[in-house]
Amino acid sequence: MPEPETASVDRPDTAGRSGPPVAYTEGAARYYGSGAAEVRALDGVDVAFGAGEFTAIMGPSGSGKSTLMHCMAGLDTVTSGKVFIDGDDVTAMSDRERTMLRRDKLGFVFQAFNLVPTLSARENIVLPQRLAGNDPDEAWLDEVVATVGLGNRLSHRPNELSGGQQQRVAVSRALVSKPKMVFADEPTGNLDSTTSDEILAFMRRAVDDLAQTIVMVTHDPSAAAYAHRVVFLVDGKIVNEMADPTSDAVLDHMKTLGN
Repeated sequence: MPEPETASVDRPDTAGRSGPPVAYTEGAARYYGSGAAEVRALDGVDVAFGAGEFTAIMGPSGSGKSTLMHCMAGLDTVTSGKVFIDGDDVTAMSDRERTMLRRDKLGFVFQAFNLVPTLSARENIVLPQRLAGNDPDEAWLDEVVATVGLGNRLSHRPNELSGGQQQRVAVSRALVSKPKMVFADEPTGNLDSTTSDEILAFMRRAVDDLAQTIVMVTHDPSAAAYAHRVVFLVDGKIVNEMADPTSDAVLDHMKTLGN
């Protein structure tokens, strides 16, 4: 696990490690209900995610972590403010345009593996591209498969794979189309600690070695320690960021947030 010698709680350069932001929000708000029953899941969030950066989003339960990810990925819509992906205003898109955005530019990894049980690991990995009528880049597919260590399991169906291997398939599926960003929502929540470490290490390598950009929602300080930075939310607002996190530093900071 990456364990930098020191951790700092500050606001790092949101342009990222290798270029301008791939995605950012301007005053993003998401309200549910009205009047006394109104819930502000997001309350005026300004945040940017740079190219070639692994970012963890953390906060107490109900802080808006998943809402932020869903609004940025076009899975939900903001009540006010703007969301941009790869220079495009997601908030101005139609439902069809958001669907195309997710298909062409985004990858997703969820806590549930979401694999098709009747397909092999390889068929699951390339399924989104096949559905879009595209052929996978075989050289890139080989590189991703080699990096994740699935080379001898590609012909196996999900029920013939361990939980960790199934999540490797899911992560590979998210990467193989060369998306602008990968959004991961508690991707190791169903895995034991050893397997979780293996998946998170692979995700970090995907950023460092394969130049991917990943945003991960997590409640686990140990998982957050694999990221380049952590963004902390409380009551729908960003309250702090941490560059070069360690699990101890993240845990200590989370205690101050009441979680």
